[in-house]
Amino acid sequence: MCWRLARDLAQREHAGVRLWVDDWAVLARLCPAAAGIDPAQGGVVDGVELRHWTSAFVPAEPGEIVIEAFACELPPAQLEAMAAQTVAPVWINLEYLSAEDWVAGCHGLASPHPRLPLVKHFFFPGFDAETGGLLRETDLLARRDRFLAEPQGRAAWRAARGLPATEHEGLVVSLFAYEQPALGELFRAWAQSAPPIHVLVPVSRVLPDVAAALDCALPEVGARIRRGALSVQVLPFTDQAGYDELLWACDLDFVRGEDSFVRAQWAARPFVWQIYPQADAAHHEKLDAFLARYIDRLPAAPATALADFWRAWNGCAPGGMTPAAAWPAFAAALPALATHARSWCETQGGLPDLASRLTKFCSHIRGAPG
Repeated sequence: MCWRLARDLAQREHAGVRLWVDDWAVLARLCPAAAGIDPAQGGVVDGVELRHWTSAFVPAEPGEIVIEAFACELPPAQLEAMAAQTVAPVWINLEYLSAEDWVAGCHGLASPHPRLPLVKHFFFPGFDAETGGLLRETDLLARRDRFLAEPQGRAAWRAARGLPATEHEGLVVSLFAYEQPALGELFRAWAQSAPPIHVLVPVSRVLPDVAAALDCALPEVGARIRRGALSVQVLPFTDQAGYDELLWACDLDFVRGEDSFVRAQWAARPFVWQIYPQADAAHHEKLDAFLARYIDRLPAAPATALADFWRAWNGCAPGGMTPAAAWPAFAAALPALATHARSWCETQGGLPDLASRLTKFCSHIRGAPG
């Protein structure tokens, strides 16, 4: 998400954006151009200056706006450099996305540093006007619509992979997930499905469970394995633009964590969210908070089908319902869920995006009397 936000800010603000990255290998998977850059020297990609954050952190001249994202903490030496500026930078703590009600009350709160003349402001992404919104590039929805409409877009993408043109000929599913021990039972149900189900699995943590579910060795990229009506194909890990196209091309998307969760909503397709697990099961409350918003305007039957399947996929369904047990009702609800996904996307797309709100928020802080 940091790479996506940095690139978005650089492109729309036409201002210098510097991104500090601790794991260069992960960055290179998301941004292949970074693989050709010496981390020790850094480099510029898409208008973003990429710098390697190591334990031997050397303070750099602070920008006018400093964002620490997702619970990272700035090194003390960098805080001292910020405090030494004639005008202290706007200091933003970008938090994790949550649909919980308390988020709106905490969005924008200030927290003075206990010792230095610095003030940190908390910025919470969210799903309504009282929060920081969702990441959405200015041209994202137009690019998606062109991909869906033009012959060289979705139709060509599916044809190139030997996939059916429409869901009536076979359901095409993307599967990007954390570990999922319940996959075997679900795959056995899908093997008996009519119409056939084609599963596309980008390389991710779920791959060993895919192998176990298919009772085969760990499949390599490009492998296609068939079990009855089910086919499973392993895709290489792709960059962010390529992953968007995967979401747009499929009829149903399984996503995980935060970034792919948001991108699935912009894809306007039915999706299944695997939330990042937390030791104290706090993620179950976050899952229910989003479900309450997402299914609020759905009729009762598809709303129940979606909630049951999502909770089963996340291991928190009442009565221990499994994904396989919840699948028939969920599959029957897919036409209604497709309509709802488009409506939800249009509603969210009518709200200002995160980069716009963040820019406005920072301008407000800079313009406020000291």
